[in-house]
Amino acid sequence: MPLEYLVSAFVTLFVTVDPIGLVPSFLAVTHDLPLQARRNVALRASLIAAAILAGSAFVGDWLLHALAITLPAFRIAGGLLLFSIASEMVFGMRVARQSQQAEEAIEERVRNVAAFPLAIPLMAGPGAITATVLLASRAEAAPPRLALLIAVILAIIAICLAVFTVAARIARFIGTTGNVVLSRLLGVLLAALAVQFVIDGVRAAIG
Repeated sequence: MPLEYLVSAFVTLFVTVDPIGLVPSFLAVTHDLPLQARRNVALRASLIAAAILAGSAFVGDWLLHALAITLPAFRIAGGLLLFSIASEMVFGMRVARQSQQAEEAIEERVRNVAAFPLAIPLMAGPGAITATVLLASRAEAAPPRLALLIAVILAIIAICLAVFTVAARIARFIGTTGNVVLSRLLGVLLAALAVQFVIDGVRAAIG
């Protein structure tokens, strides 16, 4: 049903992208920028990430066919990848990795932090791209569902943009402990969704 697909797509992408969890990384790569420049970085990163995820939704299924990869196989592989990301969130390794990528971007004086590391790989990373392709495959070329997926992608990116805009306030409000707890809870939820992807893939492969 469209409503079930909408809820599933939103929860999967929201947990995978994790807008709240991106706050420390965003602050790290923009700490020395004035307010207007910080907003410009947030907008550009959001546009780049939206283009990448929307492109994945449109061409992901075609690419699988071109590479002769079956949907069940991709669902299993994608589910395992998402489970790996979920385990990083639960055990606190994802935040450390994101912070390291952000610090490396600053140390190397990357000119366009909007593209790297914000848009790629923090917002539109392997997990988000994989989740998008999996959700697009579930749409089964049905225009209404594909339109819902694009709408969900835009909604998630809009949330990221809004979070980046008030990132400093959010960081002060939730604090370090709040961010850790939230990351763990979202990680458990993503793990359950990842297992479901694997189960669906196995069922389709042996069915």
